[in-house]
Amino acid sequence: MSCHDLRRNYGKLVAVNGVSFDIRPAETYGLLGPNGAGKTTVISIIAGVLQADAGQVTVAGRPITPRAIGAKAAIGYVPQELALYPDLTGRENLRFFAKLYGLRSSETKRRVDEVLGIIGLSERAGQLVSTYSGGMKRRLNIAAGLLHRPNLLILDEPTVGVDPQSRNAILGNIETLAREGMAVLYTTHYMEEAQRLCDRVGVLDEGKLIAEGTVRELTAMVGEQDRVRLTVAAEPQELARRLNASDLGHSAAVDGNEITLLVKDAPTALPAILDLAGQTVRSVIVEEPDLEAVFLHLTGKSLRD
Repeated sequence: MSCHDLRRNYGKLVAVNGVSFDIRPAETYGLLGPNGAGKTTVISIIAGVLQADAGQVTVAGRPITPRAIGAKAAIGYVPQELALYPDLTGRENLRFFAKLYGLRSSETKRRVDEVLGIIGLSERAGQLVSTYSGGMKRRLNIAAGLLHRPNLLILDEPTVGVDPQSRNAILGNIETLAREGMAVLYTTHYMEEAQRLCDRVGVLDEGKLIAEGTVRELTAMVGEQDRVRLTVAAEPQELARRLNASDLGHSAAVDGNEITLLVKDAPTALPAILDLAGQTVRSVIVEEPDLEAVFLHLTGKSLRD
């Protein structure tokens, strides 16, 4: 999937201003931004629901527009609002959507069974959706977007309002789909989900993509560093002095028998740090900067603002 220089205005309001990014097969791309940043408009353009004022989206090499019915078959769109019929069973819902996708009757049963297995609802498929929990409905919503084996799966906050167990199941399903080669565009208001799932993250604010990269690349971009916490048996002040004098890190601070050291790349530097510290070290904790800190630095807002 590729989108290039997307632009969309609502009267004098510039909702999307020159947004460009790509998503490769088997990659999960997180599009993050505070409320009003333009995420919904970008997703609607990519899904072919909304016409851009300028720019282009291509999926599987074909341009996507609201009129490009054939090209949109390469997209699975799972909206934030549930798109299910409560008076039908889970299986009946999926059969209905399979017909909308144009699946042949011979293929429908096999594909419905496959996606029910993927989301873990095979045993409840014959029950009315009105009897499902919120988490089960969310999983069935995802299944509907998978029936036609899309090249790109768009997930717009798929875990809103679900319990922790269901959330974990949904995240596990998404990880499996990405490993099997599907490109996934993911939006969420839960930073820990983006940190767990996303190979790359794009930060959208006021209609512009202001940063993009892996979590490690983004933290390096804004100057965030790892923290290494060493608990030592003796002479913490002397060890802190030696660490500060080395090129392994900086700002080593002592609190009792604990030393906190700022390090650019802790996994790479840790063996040398432990070699310098010797047998006096009793425990080591590495704290990597998280995506929340990066987001606050870039936008001045929390993800839920």
